[in-house]
Amino acid sequence: MVPDEIWDMLDNVVVLVEDRHPDEPDLLGLYEGIPLTEREFYAGALPDRILIFREALCDYARDRDELVDEVAITVVHEIAHHFGIDDDRLHEWGWG
Repeated sequence: MVPDEIWDMLDNVVVLVEDRHPDEPDLLGLYEGIPLTEREFYAGALPDRILIFREALCDYARDRDELVDEVAITVVHEIAHHFGIDDDRLHEWGWG
């Protein structure tokens, strides 16, 4: 579970659950938007989106416990992108 303090720091972002990514069916999650570290003239922008792909996560996990863990990892991973943390850094920290 993501702590409330993290949710409170998200700025103009929505979290959505979809079945699968249309072009990458094995993708577990995706951040679409402008990270906080890159925002300059941002007024009036549509919300950033964090997409969580339900069916891909269910396929990936072997059981319910692994599914719960992988959903949490995926959500944290995508939130990190909102804060400007790239995949290389996430991999260094064990969140890749």
